[in-house]
Parts: sequence; C-alpha cells; structure tokens
Amino acid sequence: MVALVPLVYLVVRSLDAGPGAFLEVLGRPRTGELILRSLALAGAVTAACMVIGFLGAWLVVRTDLPGRRAAGVLLALPLAVPSYVAGFTWISEAPGLAGFWGAFGVLVSVSFPYVFLPVVGALRATDTGLEEVARSLGHGPARVLLGVTLRQVWPAATAGGLLVALYILSDFGAVSLMRYDTFTLGIYTSYRGTFNRTPAAVLGCVLVVLAALITWGEARARGRAAQLVGRGVPRQAAATRLGRWRPAWAGFVGLVIAVSLGVPAYSLTHWMVVGSSLGVDLPDLGDAGLVTLQAAAAGAIVTTVLAIPVGVLAARYRGRATATLETATYVGHALPGITVGLALVFLGVRVLPGIYQELPLLVFGYAVLFLPLAVGAVRTAVVAAPPRLEEVSRSLGHSRFVTLARVTLPLAAPGVGAGAALVFLTIAKELPATLMLRPTGADTLAVRLWSYTGVGQYAAAAPYAVLLVLLAAIPTLVLNRAFREHDRALRAQEKEDR
Repeated sequence: MVALVPLVYLVVRSLDAGPGAFLEVLGRPRTGELILRSLALAGAVTAACMVIGFLGAWLVVRTDLPGRRAAGVLLALPLAVPSYVAGFTWISEAPGLAGFWGAFGVLVSVSFPYVFLPVVGALRATDTGLEEVARSLGHGPARVLLGVTLRQVWPAATAGGLLVALYILSDFGAVSLMRYDTFTLGIYTSYRGTFNRTPAAVLGCVLVVLAALITWGEARARGRAAQLVGRGVPRQAAATRLGRWRPAWAGFVGLVIAVSLGVPAYSLTHWMVVGSSLGVDLPDLGDAGLVTLQAAAAGAIVTTVLAIPVGVLAARYRGRATATLETATYVGHALPGITVGLALVFLGVRVLPGIYQELPLLVFGYAVLFLPLAVGAVRTAVVAAPPRLEEVSRSLGHSRFVTLARVTLPLAAPGVGAGAALVFLTIAKELPATLMLRPTGADTLAVRLWSYTGVGQYAAAAPYAVLLVLLAAIPTLVLNRAFREHDRALRAQEKEDR
C-alpha cells in the first residue's frame, strides 16, 4: 500500500479532466520524444554500468590485479557521490559539457556500483569448478569469462541493472544540470510552468508503465539465468593470471576510479580553495548535516521495517501473489521524486493536514521511493539463510512469528543491515522529494547544495557537497564490508555442511 499511494494520486489526477484529456496528452509528439529520450539514456547507462560493474567485480575477486583490495573499496565509493554533485563538479569544470553524452557520463560514473557490489558477492559465492572444467576442455579465458562466469552471476548483474535503470528513469539532478530532457525534467517543467497538473500526471503514469515493463523483463532474465547455470558449492578460487594484459586491466580500473572519484575530488578541492577566502558558514553547515542525519536515519529504519515482511515472503513463499507484491514495491522507486513529493503534498493538505511539512510525511515519502532497495536486500539475505534451521524451530512448536524473530532475522541480520545502510545512503543524497516535503526551515545538505548550485555559487556550494559525500561514504564502506562478511560467513557455513 505504501508504494501505491503516489500511483493512486497519479491516476486520479491524470483522469481528473476526463479520458479525452488523458489521450490528448498521451498522443502529443512531446510525450513520444520524452519516451525515446528517457529509454535511450536508461538503456545506454544500464548497459555501460553492467559492463563496468561485471568487469570490475571479476578483476577484484578472480584475478591477480595489483592492489585489488584497495580497488574493491574505491570502485564501491562512487555510490556515495550523488548524481547532482557529480554533475555540478563536471559542469563547473567543463561548462560546455551538456546533453545526452554529458548526462550519460555523469550517471554511469555514479551508478555502476549498483552492479559491481552484487556481482562481487555473487562471484565470491559461486563455484569455480565450472570455470576450471571449461578451461580443461580447452576454452580460452574470454570464452570462460563470458560463457561460464557471466552466466553464473547474471541474476545478480540483472538485479543491479534493474536498480540502475529505475534510478536513471527517476533521476532529476544530473539531467537538469546537463540540460537533457527526460520524463523527470518534463514533469518538473509541466508542474512549474502551468496550473494544469494533468500533463505531468499523465507523464507520471507513462513512467510507471515503463518501470513495470523493465521490472518484468529483469525478472524473466533473472529466472532464465537461474535455470541455466547453478551456483554449485563456493570455494576459494585460484587467481586468474592477467599476464601481459595486466597493465591494460589496471589502467581500465584506474580510469574508472579517476573519472568517478578523481574528477569530483579535484573539482570540490578546487572550489573549496577558491571559496576559503569567502569563509564557510559553519553553523549553517552543521545544521544542514544534522537535519540530513536525522531524516536519513529515520527513513532507513522505517523503510527497512516495512521491507522485512515483503522480503521474507518473496524469499520463502514464492508465488504469483508474492511476485506481484514485490513488483509493486518498485512502483514508487520508478517515480521521480518531484512527483512523489507533489502526490504527498496533495495527501498532506487534503487528508492529513497535521503532518504536512513535518518529518513523518517526509519519512513516508522516503519509504515510498526507496522500499525496493531494502526489499531486495532482505530477500537476498533470507534466501542465503539455511531454511533447515527454521524447520527445526517449527518442529519444536514455535510459531512462524517466533521463528522469524529468533531464527530467520538473526541469520539474515548482516544482509538486512546492509540494506538499511544502502537506504540511508540513498536518502542522504535525495533531492526532489526533500525539496517538496521537508519541514519548514529544515534544509538538508542536498537542498543547500542545490540552492547554491542553481545560482552558480560553486564556491559556496562546495562545503555542503564535501560534507554530503563524506557522510554518504560511511554507509558505503559499511555496505562494502557487510558484503564481504556475509560472503565469508556463507563460505564457512558451506564448508561446515560438507
């Protein structure tokens, strides 16, 4: 129900002027253009992220890449860089960078960790015996990589690709800074430029349909891949020797890190130095940081609590009803934050005026937007937990609820905690819904950064960007560590079983 609130609002508003007005907006050339532009950007960024994420994970986990442990941490850190911060750093250093390729570059640089992290986990958990058999049959490294390794981790890669695609469809900050028209910018322009809300609501409905189709396609691809290749028994793999290609692969990883982290770091340092002579408003910076912490922590807790029942059902009770329920959680995540914000403004003003522009409504908006991040983490963690321990608990007479609280959730706790860290990280970076729903006078770091960037005050915006990136880096490191600890525990459990 939480994820469907904005959808109900969109349907009501889009049909408010009658079916004729709905079809008129749907048939406009502008609508078709936005569909093509949005899908082109989402498809290109997702494909690039899947290639970079898979290759980066393979290099870090399975090869003798020099400094691969440090590379694993650095390749996860771009997740802490908000798209509008990356866009601000690139556009401030290269004002001519705009349009499709500008948006493509910025979004790829901050989105590929959504694929990299789950593929790292999948590579550490899969059996390397299949690859050894393929090599013994005379297959070359490239054929083994694409024909065996990729097929084993394809479900994890497609799950990460789904998050990337939905993230791109709902991104507002990068595309607006790069002046590339997509659905989010079209909706924002429609809401801001006219009193007629019907066109924006219709565009929002189209975006929901696109998100549903992408989610359906990912589920089918993940299901087919799971049937094609089993995971086997995880065990320590001998590092693949890169040989004479080692410098080239190291250069590839170095280039990815330089583009995703080096350019933002250089630009922020540059503007911090430029702005140091102007002084930094430390009290305002501290207030914005505290508001960000409070909102992100509250949102992460509420979202994770709401995700636990859905994730457990999706992991343990697969069926059409649970699949539909899980898919429904992605609806809010696919909607642009500005649309979710306006939907909840309508709800707050008309239905719940007591919580309008208060923290509970803002937290509710975060739960709508980021529920699938927590659901995916809970589902994966519960699937990895041995079900036989739950069966033992049930055989001793404990109820399903007691078994869930005492057995399932403690076993899945590392994965659930990683999901909460991911939600915290994403909330800290969120901008459009926060602009609409934040309590009066309570500006987050993202809001303050946006207000300065919008008027070209890059030096004044830099301290807020730096603090936001540092704040977001903490859960990113926790998330990366949680993946490693979870995989280590899983391998230890498998050894015990053998």
